[in-house]
Amino acid sequence: MDIRSIDLNLLVVFDTMARTRSVSRAAEALGLSQPATSAALARLRQMFDDTLFVRTGAGMEPTPRAQEIAPLVRQVVETISSEILQRAGFDPSRAQRGFTVLTPDIGEVTFLPGVLRHLRQEAPQVRLYAMAKPKAAAAQALESGEADLAIGFFPDLQKAGFYQQLLFKTSYACITCTHNAAIGDRPTLRQFLGAKHVVVRPDGREHQIDSFLSDKGHQRQVMLELSHFMSLLALLPGSDLVATVPQDIADAVARHVQIRRIALPFRPPQIQVQQYWHRRQHEAPANRWLRQVFYRVNRRDMPADAAP
Repeated sequence: MDIRSIDLNLLVVFDTMARTRSVSRAAEALGLSQPATSAALARLRQMFDDTLFVRTGAGMEPTPRAQEIAPLVRQVVETISSEILQRAGFDPSRAQRGFTVLTPDIGEVTFLPGVLRHLRQEAPQVRLYAMAKPKAAAAQALESGEADLAIGFFPDLQKAGFYQQLLFKTSYACITCTHNAAIGDRPTLRQFLGAKHVVVRPDGREHQIDSFLSDKGHQRQVMLELSHFMSLLALLPGSDLVATVPQDIADAVARHVQIRRIALPFRPPQIQVQQYWHRRQHEAPANRWLRQVFYRVNRRDMPADAAP
């Protein structure tokens, strides 16, 4: 028998007949007419080359062949109904799996601690893997399923095929060593541009401040370029370097070393910190749960001057 010639609906009829032992009751349970159910039974008999159900005083009794295959057909029907046709759920309390999140090093410091505390309570066996990807590879990682979510500032993911959700808006701050006498607290634009700048471009990415200054025809004196924000912890203290970084990074650096904040001589652009995911994961229950966790833990109320 070639499986391609089998109408799987007939297996549902067989399973119902095996349970009801009656054409009329099977028809009622299936929502079919009695002639349609009888016709389906005739096709079943032809398909299995067996009478399958024989009319007796007690009803339609199964033949030995029908008794033999009844448990197997029941299993097939239940599997299709409960595991194939039903949307898979996700129970975080019982889940034993990992999720990969794309985020720069500062994202690991900013976003993950609160999420990990949440997971200990709600999903103790769920694991997180944080990774950074170059600009050209982030989209591919989400498309292929190598990564489940991207958190941070990813303007290259603002395109068709990707969803995004705003977590908060922030801006830039300029920081330097507390004892750096080469620049004051409120420098002029000329003094700011002439200072010794350290610039961080994670995985070669540029921040809005780079294009913002370039568009206005301004050029900083860049003495050092880095790939990791947290390297500032070791490089700012005792130096005459200044760094213009997102405010969250300035806050993180200030928690570990003594720094001085410098007023920028211009109004910096805003940064939209968002989470991104590919459309292939949009309806996946596990990914939806992960997005909800990151949103609940890391969302911030927008200040009045940050409103769109």
